[in-house]
Amino acid sequence: MNIHTGCNMTAGTRINRRREDFDLNIEPKKSGQRDLTRTGSSAGQDIVSRLRADIVSNVFLPEAKLKFAELTKRYDVGIGTLREALSQLVSEGFVTLESGKGFKVARVSREELLEITDHFVDLEKRAIADAIEHGDDVWESQIVAAHHRLSLIENLPWPERMERHAEWLQRHREFHESLVSACQGYWLFRLRSMMFDQLDRYRFLSKMTPEGLGKQKSKEHRLIMQATLDRDAAKAMELIEHHIRDTTNAGMAHFGD
Repeated sequence: MNIHTGCNMTAGTRINRRREDFDLNIEPKKSGQRDLTRTGSSAGQDIVSRLRADIVSNVFLPEAKLKFAELTKRYDVGIGTLREALSQLVSEGFVTLESGKGFKVARVSREELLEITDHFVDLEKRAIADAIEHGDDVWESQIVAAHHRLSLIENLPWPERMERHAEWLQRHREFHESLVSACQGYWLFRLRSMMFDQLDRYRFLSKMTPEGLGKQKSKEHRLIMQATLDRDAAKAMELIEHHIRDTTNAGMAHFGD
């Protein structure tokens, strides 16, 4: 499946423009190679990342009030920087702002989870197919390296793994991003990344039961990697859809009947 951007630019230029939109710190690299580590370009972006991670990990529960006095102390920042960070998270859908009531963590719902899942499945399947078509050997090596880093945590006993959940979140993101990092569609990549961020909030729900989905998901990650490296787009798309929807089904149990 071909995804065309309608732009004539080098791979390096396309990569840098794409990553800048997600506040990533990129150094020019060979074609197909990317630095997949999310790092803020300023103190403000660092607070955005920390706040987002705390929301994703349920440090701040859905619909919890986000009080300036507590947050400025927790993150050691001024009110102006904090307000900017919260405003960005409003635009991303993680936080809401109500007149006269201030900032709150956005609510979660069964309906939203299902809608986000449907969008993400569609975008991720298209992105991985396009990456398989255009990826080179550097792209392949990035996938192997990202999977290895992820597996180091996924192979730990469950209590130890949950202690490193924030680290797992980052490595899990890097692995999935490595799979589609050779995708040529600028907006396809950007939109799938937005949906990935939203699903992060719901992924934690599947880990709130004993043993979560740890061993099963570790096996799925390995199979997805292998299908991608084998350049089997049909199998990779089938596996990635099952992987995403299975996690969603586990999260749905949080909402009951």
